Amino acid sequence: MKILEISSFEEPIPPVKYGGIELVVHNVTEGLVEAGHEVHLLAPGNSHTSAHLVPYMEKSLREMYPSDDLAFWRDFHNFYLTGQILKKIREIQPDIVHNHTGWRVLALSHLIDRPVVHTLHHPLTIRKHVEMFKRFPQTHYVSISDSQRKPMPELNWAGTVYNGIDVDRFEFSAKKQDYFAFLGRISPEKGIDVIIQMILQTPYTLKIAAKLDPADLQYYEEKVKPFIDGEKIKFIGEVDHAGKNELLKNAKASLTWLNRDESFGLAYTESMACGTPVIINPLGSPAELIEDGKTGFLVTTVDEMRKRLDDVDTILPQDCRDRVEKYFSKQAMVRGYEKIMKRLVSA
Repeated sequence: MKILEISSFEEPIPPVKYGGIELVVHNVTEGLVEAGHEVHLLAPGNSHTSAHLVPYMEKSLREMYPSDDLAFWRDFHNFYLTGQILKKIREIQPDIVHNHTGWRVLALSHLIDRPVVHTLHHPLTIRKHVEMFKRFPQTHYVSISDSQRKPMPELNWAGTVYNGIDVDRFEFSAKKQDYFAFLGRISPEKGIDVIIQMILQTPYTLKIAAKLDPADLQYYEEKVKPFIDGEKIKFIGEVDHAGKNELLKNAKASLTWLNRDESFGLAYTESMACGTPVIINPLGSPAELIEDGKTGFLVTTVDEMRKRLDDVDTILPQDCRDRVEKYFSKQAMVRGYEKIMKRLVSA
């Protein structure tokens, strides 16, 4: 098949540091190339891929504009680049278009004369997204977890394909150090402030590796920064892949306290790939990703999470790795997308 993958403009492909969606796009793209397909990737010009790179802007958004002006340029490019996307589709003439940018491409649906499949990477709760999805109920959608569909079961779901990682790039370790880890993004939705307060009531330390967006700066200044002492609560900042490996493979467990439904949670599969269990409250997808009592613990209260910190030694690191290899590998993801794409193209 001749496939066009459309990525966002936020980060290059693959992302240098934070960028879960962009990492998934990279793995899908490389996996489809390895499977023998002709793949074109629409992405920022500073991306690196074995597919045919089709740059629709010079560099990724965060590298082109200062953080204090990022919101303006994000809104601008949301509209400006939709026309560029349509132009590239007409030039490339793919057998199928695989869109990762959500609602933006939907508005062009009536102008695209080939099958399009939309992978939805966010919870179906953001108003502007939901309003757009309502207007295109027969478009082909892919969910990244079954729980993601619950707010809008009426959409035309082509299937669920779990996000996949390149498991071989994650370093496995059965020997753990005496700290817990948080990997992701500093935001109220991920509940890092709750995790910090819980850890302060224990003898353990917490290492935080996270991206900080300008929109979450006030939350960080008020709820997180005052408790970072460099000893019990350590803030590493945004890490690259090597930093991610170092953090996860040595941690006793990864911790997250969700304040909204999670569509997937790539950091949890990355943690398990390193042999490190996950302790989390199961809002949304975690119940599909983590096998309670075998690859982590699903908890309903913060007090229960605190008590489970003492139980992580009962989890076998190899069980964590095995689950990721079976369900959340790049190869498993690519097989899922191939099946859907072939069906849509033949139809």
